[in-house]
Amino acid sequence: MFFDRPESGELAVLVHLELSAVDNPEDPREFEELALSAGADPVAFIFGQRSSPDPRTFVGRGKLEEIQRTVKEHGAQLVIFDHNLSPSQERNVERELKCRVLDRTGLILDIFAQRARTHEGKLQVELAQLRHMATRLVRGWTHLERQKGGIGLRGPGETQLETDRRLLRARIDSIEKKLGKVRRQREQGRRARSRSELATVSLVGYTNAGKSTLFNRLSDAEVYVRDQLFATLDPTMRRVELPNVGQMILADTVGFVSHLPHRLVEAFRATLEEAANATLLLHVVDAAADDRLALMDEVQLVLEEIGAAELPQLLVYNKIDLLQDMAPRIDRDADGVPRAVWLSAATGAGCDLLVEAIAERLGEQMVRGQLVVAPDQSRLRAQLFEMNAVQREEYRDNGDCALQVLLPRNDLQRLLAPYREAQGAPRWQPLDD
Repeated sequence: MFFDRPESGELAVLVHLELSAVDNPEDPREFEELALSAGADPVAFIFGQRSSPDPRTFVGRGKLEEIQRTVKEHGAQLVIFDHNLSPSQERNVERELKCRVLDRTGLILDIFAQRARTHEGKLQVELAQLRHMATRLVRGWTHLERQKGGIGLRGPGETQLETDRRLLRARIDSIEKKLGKVRRQREQGRRARSRSELATVSLVGYTNAGKSTLFNRLSDAEVYVRDQLFATLDPTMRRVELPNVGQMILADTVGFVSHLPHRLVEAFRATLEEAANATLLLHVVDAAADDRLALMDEVQLVLEEIGAAELPQLLVYNKIDLLQDMAPRIDRDADGVPRAVWLSAATGAGCDLLVEAIAERLGEQMVRGQLVVAPDQSRLRAQLFEMNAVQREEYRDNGDCALQVLLPRNDLQRLLAPYREAQGAPRWQPLDD
């Protein structure tokens, strides 16, 4: 935006270091997938080991020379590090290699920028990019860091660097105000869904676990699906009818990734709040992944950061078509409550079991029955229709309205509470399923 920098190319050299001081290292395979998702064409993958990063160039002198030789040999224009570099480290490495250098956060930001489709998604990505750029602004303007003397260069006024910082701050403030408006609109939508008592089920999970494929399978939607990281950025919602439960809202959300940059979590807070306010979370797991337990832990860390770790969860082990001799099934706890479903969203095998499990989890406190409402209790009838709880309605000769309803037990008790002491209270009769 404000940089005089080399144009990026697709030929890229990937760099991954094993750091003994890091307890939870990055996965080199995931790093390569991230690079491919960004459109890079990796020509070399350089590995190394260090006890801790070099404070000046992250890698040591010998490894830096190896990278330099590799860049020249392949004519690469881009070097991507599977680590987060400080602004000074990124600047020093660029100066040595004479090509563009990108760290892990910058790589993920670039992928997000390519995937954003909606106005909100683009605003969120731009905010994260600007915040990231603000720490690195000095790189492009070291020659204008301070006013120099000389003919035509003396006098008051801002340096170019100060001007760019001011413009960045103004743009960041503008985007934050727009996203604040989006957050308020989302909150209004959630309140409206809460008033109508529609349960919200949010799909969460590691990126490329198959959430959007499962979303399409359950909702007959046409959400963008592709076998790549971060194929979905913008949340999508659909009403879905569940047997014996009624309607619910199904929400597809952005995928998580290990060490998700904090700037992205902050920028996408409005989107992630859809997961934080869900009635039930469907934690979609790639059952064929060798490190699926570690990936599940990473998802839990992000859920904790957005305040959603304590919400009810139903595990969904997807991609069983990639496993040998694995049939769809529901795993239950000692009380018979569904805790996990094994299925394949790609083939549809086991999706009926998932619907059954969701219905059971959402219907744990559901009651079905007939409620007879007198003509002067039309407000109660209107409330039941507003909650989408009415399944059938019949009028009797005396003007009474017989409603067959399905709703949470707590809501039924709340609605009937004002009529308990009244003459001619509504008559409730449970119905067998």
